[in-house]
Amino acid sequence: MLDLITQLLLWCEDYKFSKSKKTRRQFEKENNLPKTIMIHPVWKLVIILVISILLLQPVIGYVFFSDYGLKQTSEKIVEINKILEKERTDIGNYPEELKTIIRNNPLRKNITKDYWGNEFFYQQLENGESYTIISKGKDGVLKTEDDVK
Repeated sequence: MLDLITQLLLWCEDYKFSKSKKTRRQFEKENNLPKTIMIHPVWKLVIILVISILLLQPVIGYVFFSDYGLKQTSEKIVEINKILEKERTDIGNYPEELKTIIRNNPLRKNITKDYWGNEFFYQQLENGESYTIISKGKDGVLKTEDDVK
């Protein structure tokens, strides 16, 4: 039903446009004027829609995807925690450097970097009995508000 209404409206707009274009061309011919460019109303709507989307894209991106980096980094920290716990059960303590969990596994190549490309801050505590892992956040500076722990 909606499709039929849309088709009818488009047909009406097309009819009105062709009628006004015919009248305009006749007027231009009678008065010896050059032809002007006439844009169909549907194309005007499409152009307005495209421009609106391009202008609203940063706002939409900020509203819907502003916490995407935070979410990705938190998931990576959880994954690192699992690997570190496995290291502790296998070896008996946590590694001194975070890079050692990569080993020769190509899937873990970028595991030591957060969403923004910064290396995680990793510190072994209490002679390998515990650890601290912190993402420096978007600004890449440790001990600021955007850090992810």
